[in-house]
Amino acid sequence: MTIQEVIGRLEAGNKNFVNDKLDGKLQNSSRRSSLTAGQEPYAIILSCADSRVVPELAFDAGLGELFVIRVAGNVANNSSIASIEYAVAHLGTTVIVVLGHESCGAVTAAMGGGDNGHNLNHLLSHITPALAASADGAPVNDVVKKNAELTGQELKNRSAIIRDAVESGKVKIVPAYYNLGSGAVDWL
Repeated sequence: MTIQEVIGRLEAGNKNFVNDKLDGKLQNSSRRSSLTAGQEPYAIILSCADSRVVPELAFDAGLGELFVIRVAGNVANNSSIASIEYAVAHLGTTVIVVLGHESCGAVTAAMGGGDNGHNLNHLLSHITPALAASADGAPVNDVVKKNAELTGQELKNRSAIIRDAVESGKVKIVPAYYNLGSGAVDWL
């Protein structure tokens, strides 16, 4: 699929999800068997770990179709970047979606500040640039959207593999925002 076809497939899958028309294909024993020799996911989704946001459902995707990395706040840390590099360099995946979502707890925690312990403070530090780039008193969902946009830029800034693939036109990074109530994905 071309990059535009991949984005179209994601949009169509999300429309299916929003309209309660999931096709449920590619989710059976036959599909599992077909994937034992390898995978060829058409999109990479860097998503929050929030249990209410399930990319495979939100995009009506079956087994082997999406390469999903989930980390609170959908942040670009060393491990999430390395996972994306693997999919770009070794699986040939051409679209990276950075998927933020409504009422993100990690963004809310970053906005609240304070001492959340070493590990969580480190994770939340990746959201600090979105806080700095947002207006004072901005609502959490505005910061979530800014975080998705800046995380997409961070993927290019911190990875030669991703940057080279984007600059050569082989890969496109698309920030997006998931609405909890409707399930709709807004492309930013």
